[in-house]
Amino acid sequence: MAGVHGGNGGTRLSIAVWILSRTALLLCVFKVVELPGPDVTSDVSVIYQGWYEVLKAGTFPLDDVTWQYPPAAALAILSPAVLPWLGYASAFFVLILYCDALVFGLLLYAAGRPGRSRRGLWVWTWGVPLLGPTAYARYDLMVTAVAVTALLAGARRPWTLGALAGFGALLKIWPLLLLVGTPRGRSTRRSWTTAAITAAGLTLLLCGVLPGAPAFITSQRDRGTEIESLGGLAFHVARHFGWRGEALLNYGSVEFLGPYVPLVSVLALALSFLALGWLVWWRLRAKVFGPGTPCDAAFAALLLFTATSRVISPQYLIWLVGAAAACLTFRASRMALPAWLVLAATGTTQLEFPLLFSHVVASDPLGVLLLAVRNGLLVAAALTACRRLWCRTVSGPGRRPLPNQPTRDTATLTS
Repeated sequence: MAGVHGGNGGTRLSIAVWILSRTALLLCVFKVVELPGPDVTSDVSVIYQGWYEVLKAGTFPLDDVTWQYPPAAALAILSPAVLPWLGYASAFFVLILYCDALVFGLLLYAAGRPGRSRRGLWVWTWGVPLLGPTAYARYDLMVTAVAVTALLAGARRPWTLGALAGFGALLKIWPLLLLVGTPRGRSTRRSWTTAAITAAGLTLLLCGVLPGAPAFITSQRDRGTEIESLGGLAFHVARHFGWRGEALLNYGSVEFLGPYVPLVSVLALALSFLALGWLVWWRLRAKVFGPGTPCDAAFAALLLFTATSRVISPQYLIWLVGAAAACLTFRASRMALPAWLVLAATGTTQLEFPLLFSHVVASDPLGVLLLAVRNGLLVAAALTACRRLWCRTVSGPGRRPLPNQPTRDTATLTS
């Protein structure tokens, strides 16, 4: 009985923290409380609303270089139309709140099942407000809601995982990584096939409705290196030693442009290919797939590609928070340390954007320190997650099955 009361008390506390923290976020995005730094809501009220008007006219915003998203992103941009009486920006914030509540509810439900934990619930509860109002002023939280739903459902329903991963990939590409850790055999065939069919079918549908859907494929080829990325950190330091490039608004974000930037961008791409090679090698070597392995693998993969990207926008951290929350929903997950590192990186991200962004743009010592800490935390989280994933699934003692998990052959027969 004491355990039940303790569980109820933990539930009430998490709900209270969620309500208070989300109220604070809403006060920020509705400008009742204004934080220092750039106005993070302008992307919604200016850029998103501008795209909304173009999309309503029946085409993608092909003349806008800031449109760099897969075709289903149009659904996220058009979604405030379901609440027309609120106005575009207000409706968008309300829908983000709904997606946030949906993820919280799913994690709360999952925490009560056998073999599960409340750790994931708390990661989400604290992780979103650690990013600040940026979390509610971008559509990335919508994509993350799709991804978390896919991961939590995928342990028992490979088709659901595949369908949601395919749909999520057409929202913002990265949900394809949800499929990297599916158990070999029938589960992989079902989930990967469903993802391909979903993505292809939805792409054809959107191409028929809105011309120009495939344009996003080449939209980012001329981008530079974003000032918040790992490669950008090198130019922040180089500025103090006479580097003559500059930081300019380019393709919707502040990027470094100048000597050696193309080289660093190529090196970042090479690191991403190395990360992909490691993931393929891990998948070929992995022997044990537990219930939480798809979550752990997706989290590790997402960390690798985020840390090595030439663009690390602040809202990317919400992807990592969602993946970390899904991992820690499983009691057997060993991703606790990487998850806490991600939470620390998320809080540091709010400091560097928007609160102290002027210092980052100026490459002054405070700005460089903030980026070094944030990016260092991401790199540490990625390396730790990959090591723990490898040890858990490839080189564990005797490669025994994970707790409460059948062997691969048995899992295939019962999937």
